[in-house]
Amino acid sequence: MRILVVEDEPMLRDGIVDLLTGAGHEVEAVADGMSAVEKGRAESFDLVLLDLMLPRLGGIEVCRRLRTARPGLPILMLTARGAEDDKVAGLRAGADDYVTKPFGVRELLARIDALARRVAAAPAEPEVIEEDGCRFDLGRCVATRNGESIHLTAREVGVLRWLYRHRNRGVTRAELLEQVWGTLGTLQTRTVDMTIAKLRQKIERDPSNPRIIVTVTGVGYAWSEASD
Repeated sequence: MRILVVEDEPMLRDGIVDLLTGAGHEVEAVADGMSAVEKGRAESFDLVLLDLMLPRLGGIEVCRRLRTARPGLPILMLTARGAEDDKVAGLRAGADDYVTKPFGVRELLARIDALARRVAAAPAEPEVIEEDGCRFDLGRCVATRNGESIHLTAREVGVLRWLYRHRNRGVTRAELLEQVWGTLGTLQTRTVDMTIAKLRQKIERDPSNPRIIVTVTGVGYAWSEASD
């Protein structure tokens, strides 16, 4: 497996890298949250080992951003805190599992192996999608229409991924806030509508008559197939 280790304590980081390398994994390591997000978006990894307490950007936000950009990427969170609230926050942010420091070597390797088996058994989500003449390369955050490349933000990719994943139904604004923005669905904001309006300007043939991201009256939004 190719694993990204995100840990700011040098001795612990080096020890984890040595452990995982010795177990046959290919390992990259970074020491802060922003570097983790940049590397996790730019490169392909099979798993992220993510510390909760990080400089520049905390582990919870790193987890949210990586989960938005790469929904299928397994994230194992490390935390020195034993409080239940911290574990719950990590899982709600998108972590697949957690290990509390100090942890045993065998436990860490066993949890990594368990996540790898879980991912191998799950069907892979498409990274490239085509709809109504527009081609989306979600991994690269790029859309293409009529030969023209269109840059997509990580948040826009998150919206597209979630709508496509649940294309058999309408998706509420509250659900998008929770799953893509990582915030409370009860928040009173026009953020979702504004983001989708901008996204339609980029990807639709006719933004005033959208055929990719459609409005579902009384619900929210849907991928076009959900409206059939």
